[in-house]
Amino acid sequence: MATPSLLLLLADGRFPAGAHAHSGGLEAAVAAGRVRDLASLEAFLAGRLATAGLVGAAFAAAAHRAAALAGPAVRSGALARLDVELDARTASPTLRTISRRQGRALLRAGRAIWPDAPFGDLPATSCGVHQPLVLGLLCAEAGLSRVETATIAAYGTLTGAASAGVRLLGLDPYQVQALLVGLADVCDGTAADAARAADDPPERLPAAAAPLADIHAEIHATWEVRLFAS
Repeated sequence: MATPSLLLLLADGRFPAGAHAHSGGLEAAVAAGRVRDLASLEAFLAGRLATAGLVGAAFAAAAHRAAALAGPAVRSGALARLDVELDARTASPTLRTISRRQGRALLRAGRAIWPDAPFGDLPATSCGVHQPLVLGLLCAEAGLSRVETATIAAYGTLTGAASAGVRLLGLDPYQVQALLVGLADVCDGTAADAARAADDPPERLPAAAAPLADIHAEIHATWEVRLFAS
């Protein structure tokens, strides 16, 4: 059984999987003038949680569920279907690349910490596997529950952007933390919804979209100078 410390470790932005290098789209939103202060940051985070947060948490929970399936072939087939479906839900080519890049980084950390985990059941692709799928397998190996897995995924969509907000806008870090506390119940509710959705077939998992975030990601990728990788 997992300890609370494991959940905290995997939810920590300092876990060596590269999350600290990403703003979750906030850098481009700030440059476009759409996020200017604490109130607009809160709206941005709430929107991110309802879209990328819900989708990522549901796919992480579904990968956690797939880890319990009997036999490598069955697990591999289920994870391959999830990878295809998550790709279809990620309209921006840049965001697809970032998700797979973060998946490779998380997989590297996971193999170092849990070398006996069934990471070999992940799809063999040249560009890597989407980060939520790696997270699901990693959490299952760590003994975390499906809800805990979804919570880590949803929480991760908030904290990176919130931290970036302090750096990009010079916001008071105490006020930003208070903002995150205010979103905690919404985050937990999103994780619970995502964990329940993981019982559905891959094609019926959440597909909440944020077209403006996709546009921002493509614009951000063209910048020659930027503070964050996304």
